[in-house]
Amino acid sequence: MTIAKRFFVSGKVQGVFYRAFVREAALRDGLAGTVRNLPDGRVEAYVEGPAAKVTALERALRTGPLDARVDNVTSHDETPVGTADFRVTG
Repeated sequence: MTIAKRFFVSGKVQGVFYRAFVREAALRDGLAGTVRNLPDGRVEAYVEGPAAKVTALERALRTGPLDARVDNVTSHDETPVGTADFRVTG
């Protein structure tokens, strides 16, 4: 079953290759969606895929790449829209 979630990640997550880390992790697990920097310093990720894979990505979001510091991750359930790839935007 495909689910969708929107994640908001705060901490030292901009300027540390966090978006590239998320994209790589998502593609490795066959997930679709987007990741972008927000003006307030957070990163937003929208992800679609099997529930177990989305949960695995959420665990990765809480760690991030080596130079990141993740302070908080919040998520909201979304309705899947049928996104076919994973893109870094903004």
